Amino acid sequence: MALRESESRRAEIVRQARSTGLAGVEDLAVQFGVTPSTIRRDLGHLTSRGLIARTYGGAIAIDTTHESSLRQRSVEGFDAKRAIAAWAAQQVQPGETVLVDAGTTVGAMGVHLRDCRDVTVVAAGLTILEALVESPEIRIECLGGTLRPLTQGFVGPLAEATLSRLTVDRAFLGADAVDARYGICEAELIQTRLKEAMMDRAEHVYVLAHAAKLGKRPFHAWAPLPPGTTLVTDASATADLTDPFEAAGVTVVKVPHREPTADHNGASATSGGR
Repeated sequence: MALRESESRRAEIVRQARSTGLAGVEDLAVQFGVTPSTIRRDLGHLTSRGLIARTYGGAIAIDTTHESSLRQRSVEGFDAKRAIAAWAAQQVQPGETVLVDAGTTVGAMGVHLRDCRDVTVVAAGLTILEALVESPEIRIECLGGTLRPLTQGFVGPLAEATLSRLTVDRAFLGADAVDARYGICEAELIQTRLKEAMMDRAEHVYVLAHAAKLGKRPFHAWAPLPPGTTLVTDASATADLTDPFEAAGVTVVKVPHREPTADHNGASATSGGR
């Protein structure tokens, strides 16, 4: 009976970690009415089976056959994403209209855009909306449409119809993965269809993706990269990952990892980065 209860509890821990992103030891102990040490043993067992990865105070699910939640992604490549977002925000000029995609990396641009003046941000997801809602100098337009809870982004015909009525100076896009041959990879075709529309309506296209996303093919829905696309990644991206993009005519920018400073105008990056 005790073994069956342990198996049931562990299965529920994995299910919750997949659906909500992170599972905390103390919260799980209260939920299941067991001690924190019991939960830690459960997490150790699940880690040994490759079902979760331990984090400070809890665990995150590992499942290559399922799309990660926004909460899960928020702890992946945190420093790299923050550096990429800071560099991307510096490309925005006064008077411009820019489109910011849903996702954790592009969403991280919000803190760096708050002090911009005379800028219009077209928001494709909730993350950037939350970051900029109290920025008086920024005009916000929202794509609307159907909300995907997993990514907190808008998709569908209403979002596409909104895009068809506007153009933007710059589009900053996220991705589940990026491949030099196929383009941006997402879990569903409805997402890649919207990505294509975003890129079509932009004068300049930036794809923000840390090194772990390069050359990967986790799903089967793709949005090809148009000529002149800029791929913004981090300094850990090796030449074998970035060379195929440059060979395909994509400009590659590698942003070094470092703590943000007050003068983030000075954030350096190397193009090509070989």
